[in-house]
Amino acid sequence: MASKQGYGPDLRKFMDKRLHVRLNGKRRITGIMIGHDPFMNIVLDQAVEHIGKETNPIGKVMVRGNSMILW
Repeated sequence: MASKQGYGPDLRKFMDKRLHVRLNGKRRITGIMIGHDPFMNIVLDQAVEHIGKETNPIGKVMVRGNSMILW
C-alpha cells in the first residue's frame, strides 16, 4: 500500500528480513532485503537463485520492481 498519493509502497517493514521473491519467467530468488526505492526496486544481500531443486548463490543483487510477481 502506498502511504500517500504519488509515492511508492512502504517497504521499510521488510528491511533486514529474508524475502522469497517470485519473478517473471518462473524465476525465484531468496535473500535479505537491504534497500529499496519508490519504484519497488529492491536490493537483496546473500541472495540465492532457485532453479528447480538446485540453488545458485549469487550474493548481492538488485531486483527491478516490474519483474516481481509475488513475494
